[in-house]
Amino acid sequence: MIKVLLADDETMIRAGVRAILATDPGIEVVAEAGDGHEAVALAREHRPDVVLLDIRMPRLDGLGAAEELRAAVPDTAVVMLTTFSEDAFVARALGSGVSGFLLKSGDPRELIAGVRAVAGGGAALSPTVARRVIDTLGGERFTRAARARTRLEPLTGREREVVALLAAGLSNQEIADRMYVVEGTVKAHVSAVLARLGLRNRVQLAVLAYEAGLVPDA
Repeated sequence: MIKVLLADDETMIRAGVRAILATDPGIEVVAEAGDGHEAVALAREHRPDVVLLDIRMPRLDGLGAAEELRAAVPDTAVVMLTTFSEDAFVARALGSGVSGFLLKSGDPRELIAGVRAVAGGGAALSPTVARRVIDTLGGERFTRAARARTRLEPLTGREREVVALLAAGLSNQEIADRMYVVEGTVKAHVSAVLARLGLRNRVQLAVLAYEAGLVPDA
């Protein structure tokens, strides 16, 4: 059972997300928070596998809460819930160590898949969010794509396959099943790629994969 903590200051949003997650018998919402401070306190208490965190919340916003969650519950994956008006926040959060970004208005199946992916050690990056983040980061698109492809050139074919599957939202185990290897092999590949490319986390790697064209646009 995947334990989820849901943090959003809007009661109706929390109710909607909770209802979506309830359709998956393998996911349980163990607590809800209305602001960042409450989210951190409840995460310490319940030790969830995943925290779904709204970016804009009172008292402590999602970016601040994400930083505190990393220190308080380092084994808990954090996924930011965002809207189309928050591109700048998403770009700022890229280096914060979060495990993913999902649109509040996205496909419900994308939400469930994202929760499962990060709980399994993967990254959750909505294709729409990925495209908008890349645009927000600035620079001419074809130039960025060329640079991204150049950065990925040193990777082996196997490593590129792992990166593409991770960016597509698959968990470590799902990637392992697809490639007919054990999960530990996938983790080793990802760790090696992050170190070689000088990236801090899997979400940064997923964005790079989108820039290089390893994953189709939304």
